Amino acid sequence: MTERMTDAEGLLWRLEKDPFLSSTFSNISILDRPLNVAAFMRRMHRATIAIPRLRQRVQPAPANLGAPFWQPDPHFSLAQHVRHIALPGDGTMRQLLDLATLYTADPFDRARPPWQFLIVDNLTGGRSALISKIHHTITDGEGGVLLSMQFIDLERDAPEPPDLPEPDLEAVHPDDEATDVLRAALGDAMRIPLSFVKQVRDALGDPTSLPSTGAATAANVRAVVRQLSDTDPARSPLWTKRSLGRRLEALSVSYHTMREASKVLGGKLNSAFVTAAADAAGEYHRRLGSPVESLRTSMAVSTRADESVSNAFTLVRLVVPTGEMPIEERFAAINEMATSVRSGSGEASLDTLAGIAQALPISVLTRLARAQSQTVDFATSNVRGAGIPLYIGGARLLANHPIGPLGGVAFNLTLLGNDGNLDMGLHIDTAAVADPGLLRTCIEDSFAKIARFAPNPGAPAPTGQTHVRDEETPRGPTTVRKPRWLRRRRTLTPQ
Repeated sequence: MTERMTDAEGLLWRLEKDPFLSSTFSNISILDRPLNVAAFMRRMHRATIAIPRLRQRVQPAPANLGAPFWQPDPHFSLAQHVRHIALPGDGTMRQLLDLATLYTADPFDRARPPWQFLIVDNLTGGRSALISKIHHTITDGEGGVLLSMQFIDLERDAPEPPDLPEPDLEAVHPDDEATDVLRAALGDAMRIPLSFVKQVRDALGDPTSLPSTGAATAANVRAVVRQLSDTDPARSPLWTKRSLGRRLEALSVSYHTMREASKVLGGKLNSAFVTAAADAAGEYHRRLGSPVESLRTSMAVSTRADESVSNAFTLVRLVVPTGEMPIEERFAAINEMATSVRSGSGEASLDTLAGIAQALPISVLTRLARAQSQTVDFATSNVRGAGIPLYIGGARLLANHPIGPLGGVAFNLTLLGNDGNLDMGLHIDTAAVADPGLLRTCIEDSFAKIARFAPNPGAPAPTGQTHVRDEETPRGPTTVRKPRWLRRRRTLTPQ
């Protein structure tokens, strides 16, 4: 049985023709001891039944008419997707990060479902790690957190959930399936009205020709035109080169401290996160003798309204102040921008843009996407997580560092809440950012500036951590309330 990708998923898949535009994202879970591999494999087997997408591969639409399709992989093998290795001796955090960087950069085998997990033993201190790697067509960051509910426990020795019945894959005659796929693809090709595509084309050539035959249509055309016609180059005088060279850094700050500081400053935690990234980017430029007054960042905004694992996000671009100024002034400016974005900034949705993209040849589409990526200096993404102790295969989760896709920008800073801390992955293009260590230091310093606004910033947070956390230090117990998405445990059932 085949299932058509959404327009947004189809766009992400087609853009992979250009390796600079890869949308693969990963996550590094640091565990306090080696996990029980056999138990974890049983849990992952169950997950592939509960979430059918994990057993599906991508089938291109005939003649690229419309979005590709998901279809069951007749040769699916869990062993091809979950692998187990060990670092030499007492592996360091640096070795793990370098491994995760290379692992994330390797493209998926397109003949198989686009996801992989890697269990890594021999991390210093008797610890281990789990690197999860997922293509964005399967899910987004928050969907990945929901997916992880299939193998995460709330106690070390939790009982395993009951088995699920194996899926009953109906036999489909190849000719019948090909006919169904072609019929659906032709339907997709006709779904975007040619008149809408023509209005976008005409408006790009002459903005005064925006349609006047309906407010909704005009608004959609304006939003698409505004994004496709934005060719203002990225503003950094330093981050001008792009490459496939990558480096990953991991850091953490106290959730309690950042939340309280954000309240004092009159905004939300996400504003503190973007403020720290902007402040650090500005300081990096100043320390290298190239001050810059503003940079453009892209920010992922969740549009999720349910607990499915499908993609539900859009991207917005903000010009953030990076000149020298008090951190509270920068916070106020960025908080106002972020509030405007979340209340509706007039950006075209990812689905709208993806629908238009269906009418474009891949060569044209990748050129447009590359041109758009060159208007952005860096990317940020904030993924909600859990504020309580979690366990995987009997091992406690100490840290959870997400690795967001670069997509043609200088760096991506992605945040994921975990056990009273905010864990971050700093994914860097090494041709753009010549001194990754300096950028990491600047980010740490910027979070410390914001932390000083928290009441009693020197006092221990509920997790026993404050400010930037040393990754070699285990976390203490926490009393943070269980998040809403974790209160409904394993509600995903076979589709």
